[in-house]
Amino acid sequence: QLSLVESGGGLVQAGGSLRLSCADSGHTFSKYNMGWFRRAPGNEREFVGGITWSGTTTTYADSVKGRFTISKDNTGNTAYLQMNNLSTEETAIYYCAGQKSSDAYIDASEREYGYWGQGTQVTASS
Repeated sequence: QLSLVESGGGLVQAGGSLRLSCADSGHTFSKYNMGWFRRAPGNEREFVGGITWSGTTTTYADSVKGRFTISKDNTGNTAYLQMNNLSTEETAIYYCAGQKSSDAYIDASEREYGYWGQGTQVTASS
């Protein structure tokens, strides 16, 4: 099982950067693919990107490619989402989620993730 806690959200000017963290307090973090999702006001939750259990493969939504980077530290039981050049439209609650896996396929569907953090608010202002 995972017990995920996000941190690092906050207020940033449009064009700025933030780094979100997703920490697990258990001992099986290395066995999980990790996904990042976000929910903007009035919208459904959407996939931002993900990383395999080993940390060797990542995938991103087209809207964030080239600006966001996901990484995973299995020793420290933490996943990261580095966000650069944020736009006001990316103001949202950001969530990390875990899916137990032993392969390199990263699901974009939130239904496939059984463990979720509480979310952290990211606000990009103009």
